[in-house]
Formats: sequence, C-alpha cells, structure tokens
Amino acid sequence: MDESGFLLVPSVRRTWALRGKTPILKVAGRWTKISAISALSVSPKRRRIALYARFYKDKNIRSCEAAGFLRHLLRHIQGPIVLLWDSGTIHGGTPVKEILAKHSRLHVYRFPGYAPELNPDEFVWNNLKGRLANSVPEDASHLKRLLGSPLARLRQSQKLLWSCIYASELPWK
Repeated sequence: MDESGFLLVPSVRRTWALRGKTPILKVAGRWTKISAISALSVSPKRRRIALYARFYKDKNIRSCEAAGFLRHLLRHIQGPIVLLWDSGTIHGGTPVKEILAKHSRLHVYRFPGYAPELNPDEFVWNNLKGRLANSVPEDASHLKRLLGSPLARLRQSQKLLWSCIYASELPWK
C-alpha cells in the first residue's frame, strides 16, 4: 500500500515534434492536485493480482483516509491480508491503529525508513505518471478523468501488474 499525488502541472517527458517546432505546454497555473492511495493484492497461490485505488481531489491523505482505505480492502479481500507499507506518519495515526487492533486478519510489515525500491506500488505510480506525461489538465476533475484510462489499462493487465511486483527489489521467490 502506498500514497502519491498528481499535480495539474504536467510532468514533461521527451516527445516528438517537427524540427524547429518545440512543443509548448500551457499550464493551468494552479498547484491543485489529486492525492491517491493504492494497494496491489496477490492471490494466495499467486495466480492473480489486483489493483485497488482511491483518489481524493484537493485533499492530502491523512490517517483517516488510510483507515478508510484499509476498510475498503477488508470489504473486498477475503481471508488474511499481509500488508506491506512504509513507515509514513499517516500509517501510525489513531484511526489506523484502531483498524489494525480490530481486524486480526490484517498482518502489517513495514519497509525500512526510506526504501521506495522495495515497494511495488511505487511502480504503479511510475506507470500512471508516465501515461499522463505531457498532458495538460484544465482542473482537478479533468486530471481525474485523464487518470481513468491508464488506471483501467493497468488494472486489466496481469502482465503490467506483475511487472510492478517484479520491478521492486522485494525478495519474491
């Protein structure tokens, strides 16, 4: 499980253009953002993988949103849940602690202090942000709509989802 954010200011990547015609991206000019939280779920026999995600317009993800996302996972995933996440402060807030105390099927393991290379969800964010590169959303609603297609593509592709797991430096074997 991990959190990230998407800004109206586009991430600029190398692209094609006519010689002498440098592409110009006109930015909406605001630092509005969409905060996101997601988790990859691997089936017990490692046959299937799923992506769960939620987005919040103009709102930082805090402990309440993390607890809400944990409740979402508990509703949709049967059996024990092994949760790998970083040591972010939002993961230690009272609402999260209450969820963890109440649901014994949640087993939490924390990544070391700063180790994004271990977190498969970081590769989910890299994929989505790469798909949005050079796009110029008009506002947060437009940005959320732009996220829809790449998110659906990622969710529907077992190959892409597994690549997020294998790209991480988790000892998977």
